[in-house]
Amino acid sequence: MKLNFYKYHGTGNDFIMVDNRMASFPKNDTNLIHELCHRRFGIGADGLILLEQPVNDQEDFKMVYYNADGNQSSMCGNGGRCLVAFAKFLGVFENETVFSAIDGKHKGIVKDGIVSLKMKDISAENLNKKELFLDTGSPHHILFSEEVGDIDVKKEGAIIRYSDKYESDGGTNVDFVQQTGEDSFLVRTYERGVEDETFSCGTGVTAVALAVHAVGKTQATTVHLETPGGKLIVSFEKEGENYKNIWLTGPAKNVFKGVIEC
Repeated sequence: MKLNFYKYHGTGNDFIMVDNRMASFPKNDTNLIHELCHRRFGIGADGLILLEQPVNDQEDFKMVYYNADGNQSSMCGNGGRCLVAFAKFLGVFENETVFSAIDGKHKGIVKDGIVSLKMKDISAENLNKKELFLDTGSPHHILFSEEVGDIDVKKEGAIIRYSDKYESDGGTNVDFVQQTGEDSFLVRTYERGVEDETFSCGTGVTAVALAVHAVGKTQATTVHLETPGGKLIVSFEKEGENYKNIWLTGPAKNVFKGVIEC
């Protein structure tokens, strides 16, 4: 099989994009997806994303996301932003779109190469402020540090990801956070499914932005997050213990396109 693909990245979080509106991709072939994402024997990516036909007339397309290990996974924020950019490139929409993902409906806006993705509403009602955990479409355990640059993210992240606490839920992503200003934070993320640090994580910075606001580390409702791959912005509104109108904003770029025999 010859597979046409595009490679995109959002602040270094990179993805293989496939237009699967004709439903020709072998979605259950976990080994194939893993091989395509392999950085030495394949194209190389943190994940693979299929753009598929919408589930109803109110949406423009459907997002199906796979981690680099080949397994279908929970929501990916940067992947969603990259897929919005890909869909615009394909002519699926002009400037604004609505699409479905594993965690429900999302809105996307593209303006001057910057892509904003509306995330699902989040409740902080049961947030444990001593041991922070939020599910922003994907689960995230959040830890604060005075110097995130000194952390062995792969080692320390794996300890928490595979801990008994999260075993029954299939593990968790882990975010290490350092405050650098009133509304600015450095974030490094260990991602399950990749089983390593990634250059950026969209659901991760979203979780961090909401968590730092919930525990009072910032009063800002627009939070600036710097990752190893670049800068992202998360804006939101708070109503009681609920966060709504949450938008993840940053660049999403096409790197190259190609054809691979698989």
